[in-house]
Amino acid sequence: MEELKKSDVYRIVALMAFAGTLIVYVETMIVPAIPVFITFFNTTYNNVSWILTAYLITGTVAAGIFGKLGDVFGKRKVFLILSFIYAVSVSMGGFATTLDELVAIRVIQGIGFGMYPLAYAIINDVVPKSKLALAQGLMSATFAVGAGIALVLGAYITEAYSWEWSFHTIAPVAFALFILSYFFLKDAAAPIKEKIDITGVVIMASALVSLIFALSEGNQYGWASPLILFLFIFSAVAFYLFVIYELRSKDTFIDMRLLKTRNILIANFVGLFTMAGMYFLFFTVPTLLQDPAPSGFGRSILESGLIMLPATILAMLFAPVAARVTDFKGPKMSILIGLLVSFGAFLLLLVHRGSVMDIIEAATILGSGFSFVLVGIINLLLISTPKSKAGEATGLNTVFRELGMTVAPAIGGTYETIFSVKIIIGLIPYRFNGFPFIPVTYGFPSQIAYNFTYITGIIFLLFAVLITLLIKDKNGDKNENI
Repeated sequence: MEELKKSDVYRIVALMAFAGTLIVYVETMIVPAIPVFITFFNTTYNNVSWILTAYLITGTVAAGIFGKLGDVFGKRKVFLILSFIYAVSVSMGGFATTLDELVAIRVIQGIGFGMYPLAYAIINDVVPKSKLALAQGLMSATFAVGAGIALVLGAYITEAYSWEWSFHTIAPVAFALFILSYFFLKDAAAPIKEKIDITGVVIMASALVSLIFALSEGNQYGWASPLILFLFIFSAVAFYLFVIYELRSKDTFIDMRLLKTRNILIANFVGLFTMAGMYFLFFTVPTLLQDPAPSGFGRSILESGLIMLPATILAMLFAPVAARVTDFKGPKMSILIGLLVSFGAFLLLLVHRGSVMDIIEAATILGSGFSFVLVGIINLLLISTPKSKAGEATGLNTVFRELGMTVAPAIGGTYETIFSVKIIIGLIPYRFNGFPFIPVTYGFPSQIAYNFTYITGIIFLLFAVLITLLIKDKNGDKNENI
């Protein structure tokens, strides 16, 4: 444990924000390249989707595992290991020659995602309580900053050069994070003396892998298929066994007593419902902008990124505002403000999305609300958790939020499959039934699909509001059980 100067604190917070921005940038830059991967690897969308699914599975498991390992072995040591793994795997991405190679590299990249919850826990260790909400707001803003840069710069690199250069150009930045962390990152909290619960890790990992796979691939295999049903049942049984085992274990991997604390339990479920609600919008807006009329607006990848840029800028600018609200009114008020603002964005998209400007307005409003929710959730979680458990708690919260981010595309994808409209995307010069050509059609999401998606998003946000109302005020007993 080291004595930190004010300059050390500033550098550490900046490093953690840098890490968050980098992680979000790399993951966002992948999304516009999905159609390119289909052509490059001569494969189908279902196969290419594994580029996202593989990362999501290992990233969710890593978030749950490495937060705890940071508490036990020291957050600096674990963060350095993860940042090195991440830098190496990012540098390898651009050299993949087959889809299998790229998916394997993405699995390794997912391990590096464990840095994200660790970053919040490190900030909680080094920042004075009076400045904690502002630091958390800065960290939360990295989501918008990283996504905003990737939607424009990442999309431009993919379009102008190639998808390989998306990885080549960001690899030196990833190594820079490792080098800077090695020299400037310090531990401000002593590791806790505790054995690693290997059995608990294996059970939890099995449950998460099964659940994420089922949610991500349900559309491809069919929600009623034997494989998907088996995975859901197996996941439920594994989670049940995990809870029972952890309650009886002396050296727990996840301390179940954390979830007996009202505000910690609420922070996790608000995170799940909120992220699901947010991703109902994030999942559909790029599709709505890029699909051809009458399904969408037929914009390019780069144009879509520029259209979404105001939303990311507003999310970044409102993060300090959310921090001040959290300081003066508490995290409950910040979360409620964010949810109500986001609710308005969904209503706009539901009834008023006839032009690109309508989409910009709704997305910008959502970006503003997003900052309030994220800052409030993280602040609520960390002020309710002992510092010795901060890594464990933030890792668990990240798992809940990742599950919400997985649920939204799964449900939204189902709506888009059920409710689609056939659009002519090309003509084959072949005389047929008196016509000089044969039209080539493809099914795109209909407006009904978008309506159902946004209605479902509203329902998720309403659940989040109801749960948020149960939060105990910050002046109450932070360890009070439900």
